[in-house]
Amino acid sequence: MKKLEQLSRVLETGIVAVIRASSGDLLVDVAQALLAGGVDVMEVTFTVPKAVEVLERVRDKLGDRVLLGAGTVLDTETARAALLAGAEFIVSPSTNLDVIRMCQRYDKLVMPGALTPTEVVSAWEAGADIVKIFPSDLTGPKYLKALHGPLPQVLLMPTGGVDLNTAADFLRSGACALGIGGSLVEKSAVNSGDFARIESLARQYRAIVTETRA
Repeated sequence: MKKLEQLSRVLETGIVAVIRASSGDLLVDVAQALLAGGVDVMEVTFTVPKAVEVLERVRDKLGDRVLLGAGTVLDTETARAALLAGAEFIVSPSTNLDVIRMCQRYDKLVMPGALTPTEVVSAWEAGADIVKIFPSDLTGPKYLKALHGPLPQVLLMPTGGVDLNTAADFLRSGACALGIGGSLVEKSAVNSGDFARIESLARQYRAIVTETRA
């Protein structure tokens, strides 16, 4: 899939589900629950044990029905391993110029993390497709709106602090998409195997995106 197609899919769905767990054994089921709930863009973070194997298993199981990415990517070695395992996009908590260049080389979407205006512009100028505003739980929708005002050309994705109460506010403040972790892929639901709960939350977030954009 070409990068422009990847970007269009992220923007259309409006959600990047961040999948974390202490074990990778249940994450294929988590991915299926997210997909059933209408969230077809998701990242497996490299804090998950055997993350490469998890990426491969999700890719084998769900194929092109999901846009699968890798998160918490800190260096080019990890980025390349993720891409070889089937990741279609790379997300980082910070801006690593070498990781951005690698993704450009392979025509893959890249979403580096930034917080201040200087960091956001630096990431965008380096070739970021979307700039992940992290940690947004410390700054909130008002801060995102303040960034979006002078930087309307930059696609901003808040991550951290996005929940059912704040999601619409973030979208109204200029978010092109929402990075949602524990408030969507709840740790308790993963540990108990309550995939119906994850599917239900996915539906609720997708409804918020649709209604807010309308």
